[in-house]
Amino acid sequence: MLDRILTDLERTLLGLLCVFCLVSSAPHAEYFYDRARAFTRPYEFNYDAWTADAAWTKLQQSALGLPNYVSRADGISVVMDSLRLTESILRAEDRLQVIFSDPNVKDKESASAHLRAELKRLDARQRQIAPLAESVLQGQVSQILSEQGLTLGGQPTPPVLYHVSPLPMNLIMSKRSKIEQVASISLQPDIALEDQVKIEDGVAQALDFSTLVVPVGGIGTYPTMVMRTDTFNWQVGVVIHEWTHNFLSLHPLGANYGTTPELRTMNETTASIVENELGPVLLARYYPTLAASRADLNLVAWTRAFLPPKAGLPETPPPFDFRAEMHTTRVRADELLAEGKIEEAEAYMEARRQVFWQNGYAIRKLNQAYFAFYGAYADIPGGPAGEDPVGPAVRELRAQSATLADFLYKIAQMDSFDELLKAIGKAP
Repeated sequence: MLDRILTDLERTLLGLLCVFCLVSSAPHAEYFYDRARAFTRPYEFNYDAWTADAAWTKLQQSALGLPNYVSRADGISVVMDSLRLTESILRAEDRLQVIFSDPNVKDKESASAHLRAELKRLDARQRQIAPLAESVLQGQVSQILSEQGLTLGGQPTPPVLYHVSPLPMNLIMSKRSKIEQVASISLQPDIALEDQVKIEDGVAQALDFSTLVVPVGGIGTYPTMVMRTDTFNWQVGVVIHEWTHNFLSLHPLGANYGTTPELRTMNETTASIVENELGPVLLARYYPTLAASRADLNLVAWTRAFLPPKAGLPETPPPFDFRAEMHTTRVRADELLAEGKIEEAEAYMEARRQVFWQNGYAIRKLNQAYFAFYGAYADIPGGPAGEDPVGPAVRELRAQSATLADFLYKIAQMDSFDELLKAIGKAP
């Protein structure tokens, strides 16, 4: 048993050494980045402090060797307990928000006392079991990766490490004349909406860019940052997705993540393919009652928020295909921008945003920055990627590969889109 604990500790120490080799999933174009920081500096996220705290937490978990003392069934039970606690905490926080937003509640402190006491109890319990739940899930992901041949010396490299945490928001900056992400800046998780808008407008006016502050579900730091959620299926996918970024960062594709928009899309689409293939495998193995459609989960990830149908719509309206409609919007916007009709393209995207709103999708802004961010996740045809050829090329390479490991090891060595085209027999 002691040898096994030492092995786990050594594996974690090896993984933490990878911190110095791994890069973030958020590329920086230095010139634009520096100019934009005049507006973002008071709100920026401190990655160094977060990484140091998370690394120390993981080292403590590994030193205790907690997963070695629980059976498979008990480990699954701990993960499910943590999931139920998260659900209870999120519901209590929602109720607390309602109380403090209700103008009819005069004494908000007294009205919320029972909820605040309940949240304190739930948080204390979650702090007790969350480290073990994370360790158990890390082990389960590691087992699935090992069975796929994604190991070095019998272990995934880097080791699977993640930590649930409030995630930063990302300010996305795109050219107005072309949908292309040129920089992104991470902001504090709790930044108020009015401050998000102020930053967007300030950077847009100063640099003549399209801007948007977006939420993210995971970030490829090391350990990986994963958003707190009660949608476990989605959380499993994020852990796998961000481990894939960690893996790629040790190879040419990931090391060149921010070099070109094409390489960014290759990275994100590859990580999404791995997520979509292995997420259901893990769920079926350990959590069969929670298995769900990956396409449905991806739809949630794209939209982030849903609204109920608007009053006055027909009782049985024709189905609104989000991905198809978003694909149509992206294609037409690209056409208008290619013709130099920037203002017309922006007016068109705003008109389309209202169509999405009328069909129940709460998209705050639909602009070049929106498509520059979400369009990089092109593992499924259609959607915000439009007619961008990069996603289809990555999917074609996967189709031509005998196994997921063959695909991942092959694309990891690439450092240009031309190399991908050559690999699938479509060299320019």
